Amino acid sequence: MTNQQNSEKKFSPRVLSGVQPSGELHLGNYFGAIKQHIELQHEYPGEAFYFIANFHALTSINDREVLRKQTHDVALTYLTLGLDPEKSVFYRQSDVPQVCEIMWILSCVTGKGLLERAHSYKDKMEKGLRATMGLFTYPVLMAADILAVRATMVPVGADQEQHLEMTRDMASSFNAIFNTDLLPLPDTRLNADAVVPGVDGQKMSKSYNNTVPIFTESDELKKTVMSIKTTSIPLGDPLDPDNDTIFALYKLVSTPEDTENMRQRYLAGDVGYGHAKKELITAITKYFEAFYERRRELQSNPGMIEDILQAGARRATQEIEFTLEVMREVVGLITSNSR
Repeated sequence: MTNQQNSEKKFSPRVLSGVQPSGELHLGNYFGAIKQHIELQHEYPGEAFYFIANFHALTSINDREVLRKQTHDVALTYLTLGLDPEKSVFYRQSDVPQVCEIMWILSCVTGKGLLERAHSYKDKMEKGLRATMGLFTYPVLMAADILAVRATMVPVGADQEQHLEMTRDMASSFNAIFNTDLLPLPDTRLNADAVVPGVDGQKMSKSYNNTVPIFTESDELKKTVMSIKTTSIPLGDPLDPDNDTIFALYKLVSTPEDTENMRQRYLAGDVGYGHAKKELITAITKYFEAFYERRRELQSNPGMIEDILQAGARRATQEIEFTLEVMREVVGLITSNSR
């Protein structure tokens, strides 16, 4: 392969993102990430890489059956919601272990101080997670995931922006130390709906136990939505749609016309919180009802899900092995004559 061909291969536009199988996927996952991932596969057909981050999940999950089940559920949910394996590359992180070797090489050019400044590490420590080396070096593995396929753009939430900055720092250090341009400096792509409120008004997150699952029984959905915290405003008084969790969720799952209608009813005092919650339940159900048949079809054919993941892993491995081979050569682990 010529240098010109290498350059074209290395820096062609490519998207990568991952999702941890750390629990049941919820509206925050969908509107903050999954929806954007599915849209990007049409914008970058064949160059959108998405993986289930089960290596990362080991920082918080120590039950093998839970990890296996939740990994399967992530695959099921993504494929249900429209991920197309013909247009994107979908795989399990653990099926491409070469990324761990890339992580080690990157860790040897990464300053300890850089990792100590990670906000995510400090936040997770405050939430009670053990101070493991896996948790501490999480940003290096994340950088390896991104740089292994030479991604040029990473759709993430605002809480992951620092990790992308760290990824660019690691790529720059590697390129400078070893006098190469192998690793691109990936850009961040933020989603307008990246922050979705949970039932308590905070960011929706499994860590806060405040989520609204994407797929759930109707009784459970009703129980969850009816638990959304509201202020004590008498029925008939105007409500503030711009500072209300119910309305924030409603506008995500409703048409612009229905959203504007609800806004005017809020401002006029024509709707109370209880009725607004019932309309939110109806809107969520309507938004996702078309996906239930596809979900049942996939649930009845787990072999098809596994085949898709294995095919994605083979495609990802081709790209990652190319990156790793060049990295091994430029750092001196192999030479051109030893290939």
